[in-house]
Amino acid sequence: MLPHPVIQHLRALKLDGMALALQEQQEQPGLRELSFEERLTLLVDRERACRDTRGLQRRLSAARLKVQASLEEVDVKHPRGLDARLLRSLAQGQWIAEKRGVIITGPTGVGKTFIGCALAHQACRQGFTALYAQTGRLLQELTLAKGDGRYLKLLASIARVNVLILDDWGLDVPTAEGRRILLEILDDRYERSSTIITSQFPTSAWHANLGDPTLADAILDRVLHNAYRIELRGESLRKKGRKLTPETVSLS
Repeated sequence: MLPHPVIQHLRALKLDGMALALQEQQEQPGLRELSFEERLTLLVDRERACRDTRGLQRRLSAARLKVQASLEEVDVKHPRGLDARLLRSLAQGQWIAEKRGVIITGPTGVGKTFIGCALAHQACRQGFTALYAQTGRLLQELTLAKGDGRYLKLLASIARVNVLILDDWGLDVPTAEGRRILLEILDDRYERSSTIITSQFPTSAWHANLGDPTLADAILDRVLHNAYRIELRGESLRKKGRKLTPETVSLS
């Protein structure tokens, strides 16, 4: 049996998964019948699994998702115009590799934010980074950041995120400064990363809602032409007292 200090050394090297697996091997005499290579494989597999789990936890924490949602929980049977085939396709993550976006529109309460967060959660599971932001609050934060010197740093950090959720798009008409900031955010991300936009308004109303025809043209040119569309309809599921996720969907 290997001496106990080996486990301490593994932990000192931050190989906690291997340390745990080795301790389990010492407590299971039957494993001694395995070859050295087989036991080492078990140690390495455990370490990799532990690192994958910690990495996912870090990505989910950094994403600050408004709701903890997964695609398996999305109700595809409720009649709200949700295309299960499209959802399964998006679950594969190719849209992120292709630097495409997703636009989710529909009335309040039909699950736009839930689906957006579920897509971001799936992205985190696949090793991508994500970040949730309520559009109006993000523009306010970046406007304030211009006054205290944090603006460029925040803008750069947003640009590095693989999947950005802009929730409640169009809920408030942005200020002139907000429109310019929004254009900078989307220009940094255009064909470099993916953006999920959720909105109560149809895309046909976005141009007018932005309030400035010239900047609206530039902003929408960067979001409308390279995005998948999910157009939901129906009454609020909250109004009906119905959970947004009573059914599960197979992603296979």
